[in-house]
Amino acid sequence: MSEEIIEKAAEAGSVAAGGIGGVSNPPAGVVGNVPGGLSGLTTGPNAVNPTGTPGGILQPEQSRRFIDYIWNATVLANDGRKVTMRANTLELDKVNVGERVIRAAKQADGTYQNANAVFSKIELTTTKIRLDWEISTEALEDNIEGAALEDHLVRLMTNAFANDLEDLAINGDGSTAPFLSIMNGFVNRVTTEGSAHEAVVAVSNNEWSPEVLQKVLHAIPRKYRALKSGLKFYAGSDTFAGIVKNNGTLANSIYTESFRDQWLSGQGQLVGEARQTRALGIPVMEVPYFPDDYVELTFPQNRVWGFQRDVVVHREYKPKKDTIEYTVFVRFGIAWEELDAVAFADAASNPY
Repeated sequence: MSEEIIEKAAEAGSVAAGGIGGVSNPPAGVVGNVPGGLSGLTTGPNAVNPTGTPGGILQPEQSRRFIDYIWNATVLANDGRKVTMRANTLELDKVNVGERVIRAAKQADGTYQNANAVFSKIELTTTKIRLDWEISTEALEDNIEGAALEDHLVRLMTNAFANDLEDLAINGDGSTAPFLSIMNGFVNRVTTEGSAHEAVVAVSNNEWSPEVLQKVLHAIPRKYRALKSGLKFYAGSDTFAGIVKNNGTLANSIYTESFRDQWLSGQGQLVGEARQTRALGIPVMEVPYFPDDYVELTFPQNRVWGFQRDVVVHREYKPKKDTIEYTVFVRFGIAWEELDAVAFADAASNPY
C-alpha cells in the first residue's frame, strides 16, 4: 500500500523521505522528487554537483570545471600564473644570471671569469579552506527553477567563493581572525618581507600624477625596467580612477570628457572585465580588492596561484532541519616568484 502511495506521489511531483513508516521506495536517506531526487541538474557537461552522492572527491573533469569557474570569476588571478598541483607543496625552479656580466676581450689574452647562474627554488604551499552553505527543501520545491535551482545556487556560491579567494590572496595578513588570518596575502608579503622596492610618495586628493607613478617605476631595479613592455601597474578602484583622471589617458585623447566620466563609472565596461588604461606607456589594471591608495608594479606572471587538484564536495540531507547542506574543501596557495621584481607605493602610510 505504501509503495502505491509513493508511486502516485511521484506522478504528482511530490516529495518523500525514504525509510519512514514502512516505505521501501525510495530507500532510507533519499530525499527528492521521486524518482529523480532533489539533487538538481547533477549530470551533463555543465554539472558541478556530484550526482546523487552524499559527497566526496570530485571526478577530474568536475574538479577542473569547478576550478575553471573560480578562475573565471576572478580579476587578478586571471592575469597571473596559474598552476594545478598534485600535492600540497610544489617547488618552482628559478634562475638568475645577474647584470653587468660582460667584459672587454683583449687580443691574445685568455684571461676570463665565468659568470655564474644562480639556481634557487620557490615553494608553493597550499592552505586548506572550506565553504559551507545550505538550502531548504521548500526552496527547491517552490522555486520556479525547480530542480535547476540547486545548480544555480552552486554557481552563485562558486562566484562568492572566488571573490573571497581573491580578497584573501590579496589582503590576507596571517593574523586577523577569522578571515584574513587564513594566509599571508600578496600585499602583506610585499610590504613586510623586505625584498620588494617601495617608492615613498605623497598623494593628496587622489592625484596619482605621472610624477608619482614615475617614482614607482624608478623604484624597481633597472634590469626589470629594461623589460618595461612586460610590466603592469595594479591599483584599487578609487586609485585607478585617480590615475585615469591625472594622466591624460582619456581626457587628452579622441574621447570626450563625457565619455571619460561614463567610462570611470563603469558604464562602458563589459560585465566581468577588468578596467585597464595606460600610464607612462605601461598598462594599468583595476583590481577591486586592492587596498586604497596603493599601487603595485610588477610582471603579471610574477604572481603564482596554485590549486591542488582534488576538490572535495560533501552534500548531505539533514532530516531534522529539512535542508541540504553543502561543504566544499579546497587546498589553495599563492607565491611571489621574485619579490625583487616588485615596486609599490603605499600613499596611506605616507599622509600628505
